[in-house]
Amino acid sequence: MSEIVLATCNLVKRFGALTATDDVSIELRAGEIHALIGPNGAGKSTLIAQISGGLRPDAGRVMLLGRDVTGAGTVERARAGLARTFQISALAMEDSVFENVLLGALGASGRPWRFWSPVSADAELEARAMEALARVGLADERDRRTAELSHGQRRQLEVAVALTLGPRAFLMDEPMAGLGADGSRRLTGFLDGLRAEAPILLVEHDMDAVFALADRISVLASGRVIASGTVAEIRADRAVRAAYLGEGA
Repeated sequence: MSEIVLATCNLVKRFGALTATDDVSIELRAGEIHALIGPNGAGKSTLIAQISGGLRPDAGRVMLLGRDVTGAGTVERARAGLARTFQISALAMEDSVFENVLLGALGASGRPWRFWSPVSADAELEARAMEALARVGLADERDRRTAELSHGQRRQLEVAVALTLGPRAFLMDEPMAGLGADGSRRLTGFLDGLRAEAPILLVEHDMDAVFALADRISVLASGRVIASGTVAEIRADRAVRAAYLGEGA
């Protein structure tokens, strides 16, 4: 059985009388894409915030490579190998493609900002940035202003920034959001190959992409995992069909 890279263990998060995450345990194994789906309000965003370090659970643990990171913040988790991309782009739109990735490489290095020594003159950081851009197919776009990229290219750039971390796991929050059919197909193909770099916990509403990519799927409803299994198992699950996919799925 493949190594467990990332896991949540009985996570609970309450906001007053509302239990947003209710005893959630999921695993992400080496080499796989594990999709997390559920209707709006199911608790996906709250769960992702706890996994990434932006929100502390009331109970339970988050494990990364066998290490308990429940008390670690987002920066510490990123440096430990958890790379996150966002539903809403966090890129610096007025900077160049290369500058965005270079700043990611600088953050991953843990080095302080040195005003007297330009970051762009650091050969090691530049090589790391260019390697990441080459991996996602954006090396020829290095000097373009990020705002000029297509929506799909920005998604690829976010992955390039994440790659500078030397990630051990990807946490992707609706990467298909805002893409048309062609863009979704291209990004699906790209993510399919990326699992060889590091496994992906994928939060996504595009069910065509989920069914094309996922090795396993976990379904959230009202803060609880109501089903977890292969694509075929999830398609056949009556509780899932009723809660999310619809009877015609």
